[in-house]
Amino acid sequence: MTDLTTDWQGLVPSVAHGTPLPAASVTSGVLSRFEEWVRRSPEAPAVIDGPHCWSYRQLSEAADEAAQVLGTRVRPGDLVGVCLDRSAALVVSAVALARIGAVYLPLGPRPGERRLEAVTEDIDVVCLIGAPDVLPNRHRAAGQLVLPLPREGVNAPATAVAAFAPPAPGARLAPQGTLYAVLTSGSTGRPKAVAVAEPALAALLDWFLHATALAPGDRQSLLIGVAFDPHVLELWAGLTSGAALVPAPDSVRWDPALLTTWWHEAGVTVAVTATPMVEPLLDRPWPTDLRLRHLFVGGDRMRRRPGPDVTTTVHNAYGPAEATVISTTHTMRACDDDVSGDAAPAIGRPVPGATVAVIDETGRVLPRGEQGELHIGGTGLALGYLDPELTARRFTAPSFDPSLAGTDRLYRTGDRVRMLADGRLEFLSRLDDQVKISGMRIEPAEVEAAFEQDSAVRSAVVTAPRSADGRARLVAHVLSAAGAAPAVDRLLAAVRTWLPEQAVPSAVRFVDAFPLDANGKVDRAVLLKQEEAPAEAAVVAADKGAPASERLILRTVRDLLGRSETTLGDNLADAGGTSLVVARLLAAVEQETGVRLRAPEVLRQPDLRAVAAVLDKHLGGLK
Repeated sequence: MTDLTTDWQGLVPSVAHGTPLPAASVTSGVLSRFEEWVRRSPEAPAVIDGPHCWSYRQLSEAADEAAQVLGTRVRPGDLVGVCLDRSAALVVSAVALARIGAVYLPLGPRPGERRLEAVTEDIDVVCLIGAPDVLPNRHRAAGQLVLPLPREGVNAPATAVAAFAPPAPGARLAPQGTLYAVLTSGSTGRPKAVAVAEPALAALLDWFLHATALAPGDRQSLLIGVAFDPHVLELWAGLTSGAALVPAPDSVRWDPALLTTWWHEAGVTVAVTATPMVEPLLDRPWPTDLRLRHLFVGGDRMRRRPGPDVTTTVHNAYGPAEATVISTTHTMRACDDDVSGDAAPAIGRPVPGATVAVIDETGRVLPRGEQGELHIGGTGLALGYLDPELTARRFTAPSFDPSLAGTDRLYRTGDRVRMLADGRLEFLSRLDDQVKISGMRIEPAEVEAAFEQDSAVRSAVVTAPRSADGRARLVAHVLSAAGAAPAVDRLLAAVRTWLPEQAVPSAVRFVDAFPLDANGKVDRAVLLKQEEAPAEAAVVAADKGAPASERLILRTVRDLLGRSETTLGDNLADAGGTSLVVARLLAAVEQETGVRLRAPEVLRQPDLRAVAAVLDKHLGGLK
C-alpha cells in the first residue's frame, strides 16, 4: 500500500506501509500450523530426499522421539545450536526444539571450531547438535546424548549427538518469546545473534503462503545455507503449508546447470535462493520443463532482471535478519512491460505488516526521490540482539512524523536507498563498511579480527574491491609481526576456523606499513586503489607458452579471484575458490569451449594445471 499523504511543504514522504492480507488468510502460530497438517494429512510427504520420504506423521513421531531425549536436559527458552546440513535430520531437530519451546540457532554443518567457541563464549548455548567430529573440543569432552535423528539422505549425519558444556561467565540468554536466533557478522570482530519471536515469522509466512499459493502437492526446496536466515523461512514455509520440503544436495549449490537439473528432477515448485546463485542462470536459456512457479532471490543486489524466456515468477527480495528475512519485494514476470529492460530491478515495496522509511542523519523523513538510510518497522521486527546495548543502538524510536504514526520501533539498516514516486525502493549502497559477499553480510572488522588471532600477524585491514560489474571480493592486507613470515595458505587455513566460507578473503597482501590519511587512520581508499590497479604479475612469461586450456583456466580464475599472482600450481580452494567462484568458472569454461565441467571433478584436482587437464580430456572426447 502506497501512502501518498503529503507533509507541510506538499511533498510526499518516503514512507510506505505493506498492504494488509485478507483477514481470513491470517492464521495461528508457526508450530500449531504444522501440527494441523499432521492431523489433516498425516500420510502426505513432509520431506522428500531423493529416494527417501518422510510423511507428516513420521516426521512428527521422529520429532517427538528427539524431543523426549533432549527434554531431559533442554528447557523452554534455552538456546540450542544446530550444526546440521539440509536434511530430514535438520527438519526433525527444528520441530523437536519448537515443541520443547527451546530456541533454534542454525549454525550450519561446518561452522568452524573457533567460530563455535566464540559463539558459545558470548551467548548461553545450552547444547550443540551435530556430528561429534564438528563440535568444539570442550563440547566433545562434555556430556553427550545420542539423538534418534534420521540418517538417510545425502546430507544426513551418520551419527548426531547433543553435546552439553557449561556456559561461559556472562554469556547472554535469549529474550523471552524467542522462536529462533541467527548469527550476523559483528563489527567488534565477533558474530552477533539476532532473536526473532514466533509472531514475526508467522506474519511473514502468512504473506509468503498467500503470494505463492504453496499447498499440499507442492515441493518447497531446502536450498539456502543453513546459517543464512532465509533457511528458516524455507523450512517453515513447507511445514506450515502441507507441502513437501526437498533438501538440496550440496553439489547443486556450486553449479547453476546442476541446480536447474535438480529443480526439474526433484519437481520443485517454490524455491528460495541467493542472488549470486541465480544470476548465472539468467545468462543461459531458461529451461522449459520446470515446475517451478515462484523463485525468491535475495541476499545481494540483483544486477539485471529476468528476460522474457523466464517462465517462473521471480521475486527480488530484500530484508535483514533483524526484520525477519524479507521486508520488501519486487515481483517480475515474463509478461511485464519492462521484461527486456537492462536496468537493475528495484527492491520493491514492503510486505504486509512492514513499514519502510527513508531517513536522513538527523532522523528526518526525506521526501520521495531523495537518498537516505532505510529504516524498517512493523510486525516483522526482531526482538533485538542478545546484546541489549547493541539493540538500543540499532532499534530506535522514530522521531515524530505523521507518516510514521503507530510505528513504535525502527531498525536502522545501514543501507542507502531511494524511494521512487510510486513507493518502490531502489537499493544504492551501504552506508558503512559492511559488504555483501555471496549473499552474506560481512563486517570487515570480523575478518580482520580472525587474522589477528594469529601470533604471526601484527594487524590486518580488509578491503572489498569491486569488479566492473559491481561484484565485491575480500582482500586482506596483512602486516606481519616482527620477525614473522606467515605463509598465505597457512593464514587462510587458520581463518577458515573462525569464519564462514563467504568471509574468507580471496587474496592476502603483505604490507610493510599501512597508508594513513590526514587523521592518522588507515587510508582504505589507497589500499582499494592499489587493488584496482593492474598488477605487474598479471601475465608472467611462462604463461604465454602454456596450452590454450591452461591459459583459459588461469585467466578465468585470476579474474574471478582478483589475484593476478595465481599460478597453475595453485589449488583452487586454497587460493580462495568459494562455491560462487567455482560456479562462475564452470559457466565461463562452458561459454568459451562448450564443455560443461562438473564441480566435484574440478574440486578434486590438486591444482589448476590438473583442472586444465580435465578440460583437455573432455575436449578430446568431443573430437
